[in-house]
Amino acid sequence: MTTTITGADVHDVRFPTAAAGDGSDAINRGDYSAAYVELRTSTGAVGAGFTFTNGRGNEIVCAAIRALLPQVVGRTVEEIAANQVGFWRSLSADVQLRWLGPEKGVIHMATGAVVNAVWDLRARLAGLPMWQYLAEQDTADLVAAIDFRHIADALTPEEATELLERGRTGYAERLVALRRDGYPAYTTSVGWLGYPDAKVRSLTRQAVDAGWRAVKMKVGGPIADDVRRAALIREEAGPDVLLMMDANQVWNVDEAIANMAQLVAFDPYWIEEPTHADDVLGHARIAAAVAPVRVATGEVAANRVIFKQLLQAGAIGICQVDACRTGGVNEVLAVLLMAAKYGVPVCPHAGGVGLCEYVQHLAVFDALRISGSTDGRMIEYVDHLHEHFVDPVTVVDGRYRLPTAPGYSVTLRPSSIAEFSFPDGPAWR
Repeated sequence: MTTTITGADVHDVRFPTAAAGDGSDAINRGDYSAAYVELRTSTGAVGAGFTFTNGRGNEIVCAAIRALLPQVVGRTVEEIAANQVGFWRSLSADVQLRWLGPEKGVIHMATGAVVNAVWDLRARLAGLPMWQYLAEQDTADLVAAIDFRHIADALTPEEATELLERGRTGYAERLVALRRDGYPAYTTSVGWLGYPDAKVRSLTRQAVDAGWRAVKMKVGGPIADDVRRAALIREEAGPDVLLMMDANQVWNVDEAIANMAQLVAFDPYWIEEPTHADDVLGHARIAAAVAPVRVATGEVAANRVIFKQLLQAGAIGICQVDACRTGGVNEVLAVLLMAAKYGVPVCPHAGGVGLCEYVQHLAVFDALRISGSTDGRMIEYVDHLHEHFVDPVTVVDGRYRLPTAPGYSVTLRPSSIAEFSFPDGPAWR
């Protein structure tokens, strides 16, 4: 029996996080939001996907999702699976909508939401959590999901095939270990820029007591404040806890190099988004200047081509692909494989509503079938808003536990959609 996508519902869901400073950094202070889509089918199965935004403008992404739906509604899941690149291009390279990109901005973020909803639907129909659905696929099917246009100079189908086949060796042992031990995580919740020092100190102490051995702080305010807060966190965390720093693109290249010369005293594992997200050569200069501190970026990298250039230029030491800003699972597969070829660990971006739920699947798949390792790799974790999901993440002693429910773990509770829909939900009236 075939499964036809018969319709879709799009919701503008926003959570009021700005008031408490949750998610605050050198540039952003917003209301965590999801441009959320549910795909209805002839069999009753529903696939869910979304793109994360920071409040105002979420309605624009919702409108873009609606503009893409004619390319989805009416198709069968089997048809999509048989021509994955063709389907992906029908969204990412729509002959009219691509003028609003191409493969970047609001249209591409909407593409990520729709593509992820289709993958969620496929995994649900298979009765498997997304990580397992991907990990158990034949190599040829995974390679067939990737659009190699514009990246073949960095990754060929043959190289992708070799990497995925190599990943089969030791698969069973890695799966046993991941199920037993979980996947390493780090917490961002100790060091939002809008938090006062006393709260940062208290949260750091609580995190260490709860078993966290890797924490991240925001930087990018006055450098004296950054230095003071870094000293405070390092004092509370001790010398053995990994400390990451995130500037959220606020610095110029020379400014990033100068500021990191002061912050290096606190032994950061990486500096995240030290300058403009598209500045490949700037990141390369910073990476050379701050080594052995790693440069991490990717959460707002628009597409696989930006990642290709970052990797080719040796501009990053940590790849932080986002699950939905790029064009969904298909494009993330390309990024994971390119990162593996260039020997760069992937630590997916997960700050924001629902992103932890998404990327746990991607990281586990990467460990099982591509990188074969969790060394130097962690999944970001923030402790906000998980209660709104039907299948929320589980983190114990600073490690993600493997999801067991079918799908991509991003289905919102109907009560949460009703409460936080903008502008008419009770939370906003």
